[in-house]
Amino acid sequence: MDQDLNDLRAFATVARLGGFRDAARVLGKSASSLSDAVRRLELGLGTRLLNRTTRSVVPTEAGRDLLGRLEPALEEIRLALDVVNAHRDKPIGTLRLNVPTSATRTVLPAILPAFLAAYPDIRVEIIADENFVDILDSGCDAGIRYEERLAQDMIAVPIGPRVQRFALAASPDYLARRGTPQHPRDLLDHACIQGRFPSGVVFSWDFERDGEEVRIVPNGPLIVQAGAATELAIDVAIAGSGIIALFEDWLRPHLANGALVPVLEPWWTSFSGPFLYYPGRRLVPAPLRAFVDFLRTQR
Repeated sequence: MDQDLNDLRAFATVARLGGFRDAARVLGKSASSLSDAVRRLELGLGTRLLNRTTRSVVPTEAGRDLLGRLEPALEEIRLALDVVNAHRDKPIGTLRLNVPTSATRTVLPAILPAFLAAYPDIRVEIIADENFVDILDSGCDAGIRYEERLAQDMIAVPIGPRVQRFALAASPDYLARRGTPQHPRDLLDHACIQGRFPSGVVFSWDFERDGEEVRIVPNGPLIVQAGAATELAIDVAIAGSGIIALFEDWLRPHLANGALVPVLEPWWTSFSGPFLYYPGRRLVPAPLRAFVDFLRTQR
Protein backbone atom coordinates (compact mmCIF):
# COMPACT_ATOMS: atom_id res chain seq x y z
CA MET A 1 0.00 0.00 0.00
CA ASP A 2 1.61 3.26 -1.15
CA GLN A 3 1.51 6.27 1.16
CA ASP A 4 2.77 9.79 0.53
CA LEU A 5 6.20 10.27 2.09
CA ASN A 6 5.35 13.81 3.20
CA ASP A 7 2.24 12.54 5.00
CA LEU A 8 4.34 9.93 6.77
CA ARG A 9 6.84 12.58 7.81
CA ALA A 10 4.02 14.83 9.02
CA PHE A 11 2.59 12.05 11.17
CA ALA A 12 5.98 11.13 12.63
CA THR A 13 6.76 14.73 13.59
CA VAL A 14 3.34 15.38 15.14
CA ALA A 15 3.47 12.12 17.10
CA ARG A 16 7.02 12.72 18.33
CA LEU A 17 6.38 16.32 19.44
CA GLY A 18 2.88 15.68 20.77
CA GLY A 19 1.15 18.47 18.91
CA PHE A 20 0.39 20.01 15.53
CA ARG A 21 1.67 23.50 16.39
CA ASP A 22 5.11 22.34 17.48
CA ALA A 23 5.35 20.07 14.44
CA ALA A 24 4.30 22.92 12.16
CA ARG A 25 7.08 25.09 13.59
CA VAL A 26 9.68 22.37 13.01
CA LEU A 27 8.51 21.52 9.48
CA GLY A 28 7.78 25.08 8.39
CA LYS A 29 4.15 24.26 7.52
CA SER A 30 0.74 25.21 8.88
CA ALA A 31 -0.90 23.13 11.60
CA SER A 32 -3.98 22.67 9.42
CA SER A 33 -1.93 21.23 6.55
CA LEU A 34 -0.35 18.71 8.94
CA SER A 35 -3.78 17.78 10.28
CA ASP A 36 -4.95 17.15 6.72
CA ALA A 37 -1.85 15.02 6.06
CA VAL A 38 -2.50 12.83 9.10
CA ARG A 39 -6.16 12.40 8.11
CA ARG A 40 -5.14 11.29 4.62
CA LEU A 41 -2.73 8.78 6.11
CA GLU A 42 -5.34 7.42 8.54
CA LEU A 43 -7.86 7.13 5.73
CA GLY A 44 -5.40 5.31 3.51
CA LEU A 45 -4.39 2.89 6.28
CA GLY A 46 -7.94 2.43 7.52
CA THR A 47 -7.08 3.05 11.19
CA ARG A 48 -6.74 5.92 13.64
CA LEU A 49 -3.11 6.83 14.41
CA LEU A 50 -3.56 9.78 16.78
CA ASN A 51 -6.01 10.51 19.57
CA ARG A 52 -6.68 14.26 19.49
CA THR A 53 -8.05 16.43 22.28
CA THR A 54 -8.03 20.18 22.76
CA ARG A 55 -4.99 19.82 25.01
CA SER A 56 -2.95 16.94 23.62
CA VAL A 57 -2.20 14.68 20.70
CA VAL A 58 -1.29 11.11 21.67
CA PRO A 59 -0.50 8.18 19.34
CA THR A 60 -2.87 5.22 19.45
CA GLU A 61 -1.39 1.75 19.82
CA ALA A 62 -1.28 1.47 16.02
CA GLY A 63 0.31 4.94 15.88
CA ARG A 64 3.02 3.98 18.38
CA ASP A 65 3.85 0.81 16.45
CA LEU A 66 4.04 2.74 13.17
CA LEU A 67 6.15 5.51 14.70
CA GLY A 68 8.66 3.01 16.11
CA ARG A 69 9.30 1.56 12.65
CA LEU A 70 8.84 4.76 10.68
CA GLU A 71 11.32 7.15 12.30
CA PRO A 72 14.44 5.04 11.61
CA ALA A 73 13.25 4.52 8.04
CA LEU A 74 12.69 8.25 7.46
CA GLU A 75 16.15 9.02 8.84
CA GLU A 76 17.69 6.45 6.49
CA ILE A 77 15.85 7.98 3.53
CA ARG A 78 17.07 11.46 4.47
CA LEU A 79 20.66 10.28 4.80
CA ALA A 80 20.43 8.32 1.55
CA LEU A 81 19.31 11.43 -0.32
CA ASP A 82 22.06 13.43 1.36
CA VAL A 83 24.68 11.10 -0.16
CA VAL A 84 24.01 12.85 -3.49
CA ASN A 85 25.55 15.98 -1.99
CA ALA A 86 28.91 14.24 -1.87
CA HIS A 87 28.98 14.33 -5.68
CA ARG A 88 28.39 18.07 -5.96
CA ASP A 89 31.04 20.77 -6.13
CA LYS A 90 29.22 22.46 -3.27
CA PRO A 91 26.47 20.96 -1.10
CA ILE A 92 22.87 22.12 -1.14
CA GLY A 93 20.15 21.85 1.45
CA THR A 94 19.05 23.38 4.73
CA LEU A 95 21.07 23.77 7.91
CA ARG A 96 18.91 24.25 11.02
CA LEU A 97 20.64 25.55 14.14
CA ASN A 98 19.21 25.85 17.64
CA VAL A 99 21.04 28.67 19.44
CA PRO A 100 20.66 30.96 22.46
CA THR A 101 19.73 34.55 21.67
CA SER A 102 23.16 35.68 22.87
CA ALA A 103 24.75 33.72 20.00
CA THR A 104 22.69 35.68 17.47
CA ARG A 105 24.34 38.84 18.79
CA THR A 106 27.84 37.82 19.83
CA VAL A 107 28.78 34.81 17.66
CA LEU A 108 26.89 34.37 14.40
CA PRO A 109 27.13 37.89 12.91
CA ALA A 110 30.88 37.40 12.41
CA ILE A 111 30.44 33.94 10.82
CA LEU A 112 27.21 33.63 8.83
CA PRO A 113 27.77 36.26 6.09
CA ALA A 114 31.02 34.63 4.92
CA PHE A 115 29.53 31.12 5.16
CA LEU A 116 26.44 32.09 3.14
CA ALA A 117 28.67 33.69 0.51
CA ALA A 118 30.84 30.55 0.32
CA TYR A 119 27.83 28.18 0.11
CA PRO A 120 25.05 29.99 -1.78
CA ASP A 121 23.01 26.80 -2.18
CA ILE A 122 22.72 26.19 1.58
CA ARG A 123 19.85 27.82 3.44
CA VAL A 124 20.45 28.42 7.16
CA GLU A 125 17.53 28.46 9.58
CA ILE A 126 18.18 29.84 13.08
CA ILE A 127 15.93 28.81 15.98
CA ALA A 128 16.62 31.05 19.00
CA ASP A 129 15.90 29.06 22.17
CA GLU A 130 17.28 29.58 25.67
CA ASN A 131 16.55 26.00 26.74
CA PHE A 132 18.96 23.12 26.16
CA VAL A 133 17.03 20.91 23.73
CA ASP A 134 17.35 17.52 22.11
CA ILE A 135 18.67 18.40 18.68
CA LEU A 136 16.87 15.60 16.85
CA ASP A 137 13.55 16.15 18.62
CA SER A 138 13.70 19.84 17.79
CA GLY A 139 14.20 19.08 14.10
CA CYS A 140 17.59 20.81 14.08
CA ASP A 141 20.94 19.59 12.78
CA ALA A 142 23.09 21.21 15.46
CA GLY A 143 23.04 23.73 18.27
CA ILE A 144 25.25 26.27 19.99
CA ARG A 145 25.73 26.13 23.75
CA TYR A 146 28.45 26.49 26.36
CA GLU A 147 30.60 23.60 27.56
CA GLU A 148 28.89 23.07 30.91
CA ARG A 149 25.60 22.33 29.11
CA LEU A 150 26.89 19.79 26.59
CA ALA A 151 26.05 16.10 26.89
CA GLN A 152 28.96 13.67 26.72
CA ASP A 153 27.71 11.94 23.56
CA MET A 154 27.83 15.18 21.56
CA ILE A 155 30.55 16.24 19.14
CA ALA A 156 31.59 19.79 20.06
CA VAL A 157 33.36 22.21 17.71
CA PRO A 158 34.57 25.63 18.93
CA ILE A 159 32.64 28.51 17.41
CA GLY A 160 33.10 32.22 17.90
CA PRO A 161 35.36 33.93 20.46
CA ARG A 162 37.18 31.51 22.74
CA VAL A 163 37.11 33.83 25.73
CA GLN A 164 34.17 36.04 26.67
CA ARG A 165 33.38 38.32 29.61
CA PHE A 166 30.30 39.37 31.52
CA ALA A 167 30.24 43.15 31.75
CA LEU A 168 28.42 45.58 34.03
CA ALA A 169 27.30 48.94 32.73
CA ALA A 170 25.04 51.87 33.48
CA SER A 171 24.18 55.16 31.87
CA PRO A 172 26.16 58.29 32.78
CA ASP A 173 22.92 59.80 34.10
CA TYR A 174 22.30 56.87 36.47
CA LEU A 175 25.84 56.99 37.85
CA ALA A 176 25.64 60.77 38.32
CA ARG A 177 22.46 60.34 40.39
CA ARG A 178 23.31 57.19 42.34
CA GLY A 179 27.11 57.10 42.42
CA THR A 180 29.53 54.54 41.00
CA PRO A 181 29.94 51.20 42.84
CA GLN A 182 33.52 50.54 43.98
CA HIS A 183 33.00 46.95 45.18
CA PRO A 184 30.48 44.28 44.10
CA ARG A 185 28.77 44.46 47.50
CA ASP A 186 27.92 48.10 46.75
CA LEU A 187 25.47 46.77 44.16
CA LEU A 188 23.13 45.76 46.96
CA ASP A 189 22.34 49.47 47.34
CA HIS A 190 21.74 49.99 43.62
CA ALA A 191 18.95 49.39 41.13
CA CYS A 192 20.02 46.32 39.15
CA ILE A 193 18.31 45.08 36.01
CA GLN A 194 18.00 41.35 36.49
CA GLY A 195 17.80 38.39 34.14
CA ARG A 196 15.87 35.18 34.61
CA PHE A 197 16.42 31.72 33.12
CA PRO A 198 13.44 30.04 31.39
CA SER A 199 13.30 27.78 34.47
CA GLY A 200 12.42 30.82 36.55
CA VAL A 201 15.75 31.07 38.39
CA VAL A 202 17.08 34.64 38.60
CA PHE A 203 20.70 35.15 37.56
CA SER A 204 23.29 35.70 40.25
CA TRP A 205 26.18 38.04 39.44
CA ASP A 206 29.68 36.62 39.97
CA PHE A 207 32.86 38.65 40.38
CA GLU A 208 36.56 37.90 40.88
CA ARG A 209 39.61 40.06 41.54
CA ASP A 210 43.04 39.15 42.95
CA GLY A 211 41.74 35.85 44.27
CA GLU A 212 38.64 37.35 45.94
CA GLU A 213 35.39 35.88 44.64
CA VAL A 214 32.03 37.52 45.27
CA ARG A 215 28.53 36.37 44.30
CA ILE A 216 25.68 38.87 44.41
CA VAL A 217 21.96 38.23 44.03
CA PRO A 218 20.96 41.69 42.81
CA ASN A 219 17.72 43.52 43.33
CA GLY A 220 16.05 46.10 41.17
CA PRO A 221 13.04 47.46 39.32
CA LEU A 222 13.08 45.12 36.31
CA ILE A 223 13.46 41.38 35.67
CA VAL A 224 13.57 40.07 32.09
CA GLN A 225 13.71 36.53 30.82
CA ALA A 226 16.92 35.75 28.95
CA GLY A 227 16.41 35.99 25.23
CA ALA A 228 14.26 38.36 23.25
CA ALA A 229 13.58 40.67 26.23
CA THR A 230 17.30 41.37 26.69
CA GLU A 231 17.15 44.29 24.25
CA LEU A 232 14.46 45.83 26.44
CA ALA A 233 16.80 45.53 29.44
CA ILE A 234 19.53 47.34 27.52
CA ASP A 235 17.15 50.14 26.52
CA VAL A 236 16.04 50.54 30.13
CA ALA A 237 19.66 50.72 31.28
CA ILE A 238 20.45 53.36 28.64
CA ALA A 239 17.44 55.34 29.86
CA GLY A 240 19.05 55.50 33.30
CA SER A 241 16.91 53.04 35.27
CA GLY A 242 19.66 50.78 36.58
CA ILE A 243 22.82 48.72 36.17
CA ILE A 244 22.85 45.87 33.66
CA ALA A 245 25.04 42.74 33.50
CA LEU A 246 25.45 41.12 30.10
CA PHE A 247 27.96 39.75 27.59
CA GLU A 248 30.60 42.37 26.96
CA ASP A 249 30.35 41.79 23.20
CA TRP A 250 26.61 42.50 23.33
CA LEU A 251 27.10 45.74 25.23
CA ARG A 252 30.20 46.90 23.31
CA PRO A 253 28.40 49.19 20.79
CA HIS A 254 26.68 51.04 23.64
CA LEU A 255 29.93 51.29 25.58
CA ALA A 256 31.70 52.59 22.49
CA ASN A 257 29.18 55.38 21.82
CA GLY A 258 28.97 56.42 25.47
CA ALA A 259 25.33 55.47 26.03
CA LEU A 260 26.58 53.11 28.73
CA VAL A 261 29.65 53.33 30.99
CA PRO A 262 31.59 50.31 32.36
CA VAL A 263 30.97 49.53 36.03
CA LEU A 264 33.37 47.50 38.21
CA GLU A 265 35.42 46.49 35.17
CA PRO A 266 38.38 45.10 37.22
CA TRP A 267 35.92 42.59 38.69
CA TRP A 268 34.45 41.30 35.42
CA THR A 269 34.68 37.52 35.05
CA SER A 270 35.87 35.66 31.97
CA PHE A 271 34.57 32.33 30.69
CA SER A 272 35.28 30.00 27.78
CA GLY A 273 33.49 30.56 24.49
CA PRO A 274 30.64 28.52 22.99
CA PHE A 275 30.60 25.33 20.93
CA LEU A 276 28.65 24.06 17.97
CA TYR A 277 27.36 20.64 19.03
CA TYR A 278 25.64 17.76 17.25
CA PRO A 279 25.00 14.05 17.87
CA GLY A 280 27.95 11.77 17.26
CA ARG A 281 25.75 8.73 16.73
CA ARG A 282 24.57 9.62 13.22
CA LEU A 283 25.95 10.52 9.82
CA VAL A 284 26.53 14.23 9.39
CA PRO A 285 24.28 15.91 6.77
CA ALA A 286 26.19 17.67 4.02
CA PRO A 287 25.15 21.24 4.97
CA LEU A 288 26.27 20.67 8.56
CA ARG A 289 29.51 19.05 7.41
CA ALA A 290 30.20 22.11 5.24
CA PHE A 291 29.53 24.41 8.20
CA VAL A 292 31.85 22.44 10.49
CA ASP A 293 34.63 22.48 7.85
CA PHE A 294 34.09 26.22 7.40
CA LEU A 295 34.43 26.83 11.15
CA ARG A 296 37.72 24.96 11.22
CA THR A 297 39.11 27.28 8.52
CA GLN A 298 38.22 30.31 10.67
CA ARG A 299 40.45 29.38 13.62
